[in-house]
Amino acid sequence: MKNQIRSLVVLAATVCLAGSLGFAQSAGEATYKAKCQMCHGVNGAADTPTAKMMKVKPVSDPDMKKLSAADMIKSTTDGKAKMPAFKGKLTDSQISEVVSYIRTLK
Repeated sequence: MKNQIRSLVVLAATVCLAGSLGFAQSAGEATYKAKCQMCHGVNGAADTPTAKMMKVKPVSDPDMKKLSAADMIKSTTDGKAKMPAFKGKLTDSQISEVVSYIRTLK
């Protein structure tokens, strides 16, 4: 009986741990939410008032889709048009992680 209870406790702990890992944010997602979401929108749809005012393109736009990761990193680092530069505000690693995350958005 004790072995059966112990097994159930271990199984329950494993299920809880696996479930919580599924909801964990990537570092790129966390940085996106903190620094980018206000202009680019929750899902990169550029549907925020700021995005509409500044005419930000959604990630689904063909012009955005054809950008390479290197192009996106450069734009994020140095700024482009109305987008501010994040050099000195984010590390190179954070910028790369954000770009990787953005490229997963539809």
